[in-house]
Amino acid sequence: MTEPTPASLADRVRDGDVRFHELEEHVDADTAAAARRLLVAESADGDVDALGEYAFDAADAHGSNIENMIGAVQVPMGVAGPVSIDGGALSGDRYLPMATTEGALVASINRGCSVVNDAGGATARVTKTGMTRAPVFRVGDVAEAEALVAWVRDNEATLREVAESTTSHGELLDVTPYVVGNNVFLRFRYDTKDAMGMNMVTIATREACDAIEDETDASLVALSGNLCSDKKPAAVNAVEGRGRSVAADVEVPREIVEERLHTTPESIAEINTRKNLVGSAKAGALGFNAHVANAVAAMFLATGQDEAQVVEGANAITTAETTPEGDLYVSVSLASLEVGTVGGGTGLPTQAAGLDVLGVRGGGDPAGSNGDALAEAIAVGALAGELSLLAALGSRHLSSAHADLGR
Repeated sequence: MTEPTPASLADRVRDGDVRFHELEEHVDADTAAAARRLLVAESADGDVDALGEYAFDAADAHGSNIENMIGAVQVPMGVAGPVSIDGGALSGDRYLPMATTEGALVASINRGCSVVNDAGGATARVTKTGMTRAPVFRVGDVAEAEALVAWVRDNEATLREVAESTTSHGELLDVTPYVVGNNVFLRFRYDTKDAMGMNMVTIATREACDAIEDETDASLVALSGNLCSDKKPAAVNAVEGRGRSVAADVEVPREIVEERLHTTPESIAEINTRKNLVGSAKAGALGFNAHVANAVAAMFLATGQDEAQVVEGANAITTAETTPEGDLYVSVSLASLEVGTVGGGTGLPTQAAGLDVLGVRGGGDPAGSNGDALAEAIAVGALAGELSLLAALGSRHLSSAHADLGR
């Protein structure tokens, strides 16, 4: 029998003999992607051949990372650093992998890394861990709501046993109830070790919800009630954290600020207060920072993270102040950085290479240490980016840097 070609498969889709999303059931994943490219190019009247250039195994990506695959988008990757990091899980000099199409970004963060090194390196620590899922239940009235809350508090050990029966790695840390009329939200928080863990906690929470419905009068309305809160700006994540809460800081001597950054500690501190704090407050922002999303997004793409979770990852506060000795103290605190070094996109070859650049690929020993290390690296990247941009504003070099590098 003659092997199907992309053209013959495309003909079968046009004829209605094969569905567009079922091509992998008839041929290998690469041929299926090629057939879809033909169909898409025909529909769009455009050239999509460049999407067929990729270095990973399409069969590995199909079903686990992508559906209806037609190819891949290539994003340039650079590195900033190496930067000296004193972390709870990551220590030493590390290059920071960054995938981006924004000119000047890597150069700016690289400048920040250089200044951090001159200052003796950055300190970083993960201060809280816990991936959340918050189902919403319907009850009869507030009396039943209170009864459900009481039941959950009395039976948290049972819920922990049920939830953890679905996973060999995840641990249920706590369940926090929130009542709004006849709605009860239960915010389950888990330690997912080195996995980002959304699939893990969703499956575990579903099992716990079944137990709640079996033992109470509550009815599950939605497994996610948006109090989690995933891929949306939310104050609950800024206050309570989600994924990993991580902070990084550095103290830069005055002479380095003046010689390397061409400004002063006082100027940077004032800009941070008036821009990042007052300006963000006036804007009603959840994040009080200059451009933390830049470092988070670039390192997310480089290491196979869920790019939509940049929304929460950029939920950060930057502080800057002059020390009693006249030096500059700068910190960045990211409240809800959701990262993992196993699962999801981390297994794709180029993303795995990004993790290898940091030395954090796969599961850590002890479990969770690689995820912590990745979070610390991203926090230091964000710190370097904040320092560099604040200094560019202080020296009034921002527009010239973009003119030179942001073509």
